[in-house]
Amino acid sequence: MALVTDILDWLQALPQPGLVAAAGGLVLAECTIGLGFIAPGESGLLIAATTATSVPRFLTLWAVVTVCAALGDSIGYALGRKFGPRLRETKLIRKYGLDAWDKATGVLERRGAWAVFFARFLPVLRTLTPAAAGASNLPFRKFLPATAAGALCWSLVHISLGAALGEAAKQVESAMNTGFLVVAALVVGVLVFFLLRLKKRKALGGSSASPSPDEQPEEPARTGN
Repeated sequence: MALVTDILDWLQALPQPGLVAAAGGLVLAECTIGLGFIAPGESGLLIAATTATSVPRFLTLWAVVTVCAALGDSIGYALGRKFGPRLRETKLIRKYGLDAWDKATGVLERRGAWAVFFARFLPVLRTLTPAAAGASNLPFRKFLPATAAGALCWSLVHISLGAALGEAAKQVESAMNTGFLVVAALVVGVLVFFLLRLKKRKALGGSSASPSPDEQPEEPARTGN
């Protein structure tokens, strides 16, 4: 049963606007501080990317996800600008990302906008770096190009990976199905061969065990009294 193929075909049959909107919404939520710890944006994007089986689908998903990722980062940046370093002391940051927050702040101090770009490819830091950038007063004119470029490259990599994985899964499952049939046929053939051989041996053994009429021992001649 082609289970993987059936699931992928079902996903590809879903309405494209709804699927793209769901993927974009998950990515936006993941990039917004607070929601990033519970929204499976990256996983949702990889699943949605398996439906990018044509150039228009690929480009549409890429554009929407890029915009949503950059928008989510901008929201995180705005929160960082509003609350400043106090954001570090919130219950959410202290519970889930205090070390990551300090790392993001340290890298921002050393690398500036480059840290925003590369943090896009790192879990947890991807969620915290925009807010840390706002709290550290990184100018928005430097933040926006860096986060837009990061979102563009990150979404391209993940959509390409998801599309490739979807196609590879179909090919592997098809190969496994074909291989299974071949192996099953070989196993059945070998079993039939040995069963027939065993049956022939039993037949030969039975015939050799029973003496032929010519080999019956002669009855001793009776002598008269």
